[in-house]
Amino acid sequence: MSIREWPAAERPREKLLAQGAASLTDAELLAIFLRTGVAGQSAVDLSRHLLADFGSLRALLQADLPFFTQRLGLGPAKFAQLQAVLEMARRHLAEQLRRDSALESPQAVRDYLKALLRHEPHEVFGCLFLDAKHRVLAFEALFQGSIDSASVYPRQVVKRALAHNAAALILTHNHPSGVAEPSQADKVLTQRLKEALALVEVRILDHFIVGDGEPLSMAEHGWM
Repeated sequence: MSIREWPAAERPREKLLAQGAASLTDAELLAIFLRTGVAGQSAVDLSRHLLADFGSLRALLQADLPFFTQRLGLGPAKFAQLQAVLEMARRHLAEQLRRDSALESPQAVRDYLKALLRHEPHEVFGCLFLDAKHRVLAFEALFQGSIDSASVYPRQVVKRALAHNAAALILTHNHPSGVAEPSQADKVLTQRLKEALALVEVRILDHFIVGDGEPLSMAEHGWM
C-alpha cells in the first residue's frame, strides 16, 4: 500500500506537521528525507530496511560515500543532500551558541560539541575559544590521533588562543569507544594545558568528553 493511502495521522509528513518532529520514529524521519521508496517498498519500508542494514540511524548518518551508495535507494545525490542537512544542523547549533554566554548555555555547548565530534572514527581534540564575556569566538579541531589517543601540544593551544585573542576556552575531545569517562591521561593533559594557558592569562572553563550519550563535563565532576 502506498503511503498516500495510509490514514493521514499515520503518514510521516502529516504526523510531523501535526505533532512535531520529535514524535516520529527514526524510520519515519528518514522516510521524509528519502521522499520515495523503491519497487515494492514504500519510503517507510525502505527506511526500516536501511536502518536494519546500517544498524542504526547514527551509522547511516556517518557512513562515507562508497559505503552509503552501496545500498538500494541511496546514491550520490542523497549522500550530498544528507551531508548538507547535517552541516546546516551544525551551523544552526553554532549560531545558537554564539548568541549567548557559553556558561549560560551548557546544553547548547553539549549539543554543538556532540554534533561536531560524536561521529568521528578517531580521537579529535579541539577548543572553543571564548571572549571575556564567554561568548564563542571560534571552534578549532587542533589535533587528531589514533582511535586510542591524540598527541596534544600545549604550545599550539596557547598559540591559537592568542591568535583568537581569547580570554577563556573550553577543551573537548571525543572517545570513539563511546565511553565518555576521562582517563588519567585526560586529567593530566587538562592540568598541563591549564598551567600553560594561565601564563598568558587565558582560563580553561571546562573540558568536555564526547561519547555516545551526553558529553561529560570534567568541571562538573570536580576534575579541573
